[in-house]
Amino acid sequence: MKIAFYINAIHEGGAERVMVNLASNFVNAGDDVILITSFKDTWEYPYSKKIKRYILEKNGVSSSKFKRNIFRILELRKVLKKETPDCIVSFMAEPNYRAIIASRGLKIKTIISVRNDPNKEYPGKIGKFLGRFLLPIADGCVFQTAEAQQWFPKKLQNKSKIIYNAVKEDFFEVKRHVVKNTVVTCGRLEEQKNHRLLINAFELVLRKHPDVKLFIYGEGKLKSDLTELLINKGMSNNVFLCGNSNNIPKILSEAEIFVLSSDYEGMPNALMEALASGVPCISTDCPCGGPKSLITDKINGRLISVKNEKQLVNTLNELLENKGIAEELGIEAHKRAFNFTPSKINETWHKYMESIVSK
Repeated sequence: MKIAFYINAIHEGGAERVMVNLASNFVNAGDDVILITSFKDTWEYPYSKKIKRYILEKNGVSSSKFKRNIFRILELRKVLKKETPDCIVSFMAEPNYRAIIASRGLKIKTIISVRNDPNKEYPGKIGKFLGRFLLPIADGCVFQTAEAQQWFPKKLQNKSKIIYNAVKEDFFEVKRHVVKNTVVTCGRLEEQKNHRLLINAFELVLRKHPDVKLFIYGEGKLKSDLTELLINKGMSNNVFLCGNSNNIPKILSEAEIFVLSSDYEGMPNALMEALASGVPCISTDCPCGGPKSLITDKINGRLISVKNEKQLVNTLNELLENKGIAEELGIEAHKRAFNFTPSKINETWHKYMESIVSK
């Protein structure tokens, strides 16, 4: 099968990493794979050298959103005409729109994927219109949760499939060497991830546990704001903004607790990786149902209400003070995580793509 993958970029971000991993796995399994991005960034996720890469914008284009979209659609169509893949798989809202439009009239199946809370990914009247009327034109769609799937019309639901993200084998192979009083979170420094909630909660946790350290991994536009917040609170010796890392499995192997404090998510890769690594996890019960799909509260992790600082403080204190409970959560998390090993997830994706292509 010849597959074209399309996304805006393959720098930091969960959806970007999932696409790169899928593309690399499929090409290594013998498929003919093309990876198309709207632009190239200074740092990108590594991918197999067997993949043929296309970049739609070699140089900057008009700052007008309308003109930029038209340019990308036309360039994408040129690539599709030249390569004639069996299907194109796109991730995220704008690439989904472009893939559907660019492939019209070509003998190429279009499989889109919704990677976040639809209320956030398709906001406002225009977003809702496009999400409910343009997206159902696609030949297939991959969702991450049932809640996201139900947001769309039956026409799209009926030809869609729910597929979790795959977690790399490295995380399942982690040997735990816990560093006492180490709390970790991973995620872009953006409003969605609500690191302020975690920092504010951690300030209160430190009153009972002054030796606990919080390590925040990720980059983003809020880095300077969060740095200032830590300085103002006098927490710079306990909370650290660590930037990006290529060694997350080792970091998780040493973490006593992992926290996801997001306001909303699709299927959070960082949480899945922590669960697979056997780390006791605390997560907000985000709209769209991603964390709820992964965690059964008090069985393989802890779920708290979104933006609930008091609940986060209490749950952190509980796990820090009850090592046995925390350890049991981590053991059960690791066991359940085998539902999203790469072999299982890649096989599900491949079978679904073949079913769409064969129609």
